[in-house]
Amino acid sequence: MTYQLKLDIFEGPLDLLLHLIKEQKMDIHDIPVSEISRQYLDYMGLMSDLNLELAGEYLVMAAELTRMKSKMLLPVHDDEDIDEGDDPRAELTRRLLEYQRYKGAAGDLRQLEHDRQQLFSRGSEIQVEEGEEEVIVDATVFDLFSAFKQVLSQKTFKEDIEIKITTLSVSERVNRVLDILNEHDSVTFESLFADNQSKQEVIVTFLALLELMRMSLIRVQQGTHFETIRVYRTADRETQEEALKDYSDSEIDSELSTESL
Repeated sequence: MTYQLKLDIFEGPLDLLLHLIKEQKMDIHDIPVSEISRQYLDYMGLMSDLNLELAGEYLVMAAELTRMKSKMLLPVHDDEDIDEGDDPRAELTRRLLEYQRYKGAAGDLRQLEHDRQQLFSRGSEIQVEEGEEEVIVDATVFDLFSAFKQVLSQKTFKEDIEIKITTLSVSERVNRVLDILNEHDSVTFESLFADNQSKQEVIVTFLALLELMRMSLIRVQQGTHFETIRVYRTADRETQEEALKDYSDSEIDSELSTESL
């Protein structure tokens, strides 16, 4: 691929590790370093396949995980005293717990801001029907990556014997996704890939979604973490056109062969 995407919506490596710990229901106080290292590198490989520019801190964390994994594989002699402070995971666990607390506090503040926006200090009393409120949470970028990996695993792509060049435009797919969202209140993440016949089409659709998130033209939400993700538009057509006016698009030129599929 000749197309490279640099996004400002990516969270850091600690966010990715917390996502993996929650997704796999791991104990943050007893992290299986070998397994989480494998999954972390899998995510980095997927980002690399999508030509997404990774910050250096991701590579630093990959090196730290590799170092911890190597240290834990070293044999421990019976005559050596084992101290909890010698656990190579201790510092990582401390950083994750601290980051989790700050992230939780930030989330609480955002919720308080949202609750405050629902209050009306003037006018007549507003009657609100009582009922169980549906809990909705914003999906993270890594939630999208998990859903994207599932889409890839469920699709069967045709293998072409002849080598051919396929040109796919991210900007065209951006406009296509917006057309779909302008026709519906919301759609499921998976439905946006239903008509994609090749792996390259799936990738371009995913890149278009990331671009739309970066431009704040869509939001992605789910009932609870790891449930079905729904995509909503956040702007009317006029605002969309204004945001896309200066949008510069590069095309993806891929030489496809049997070996690359």
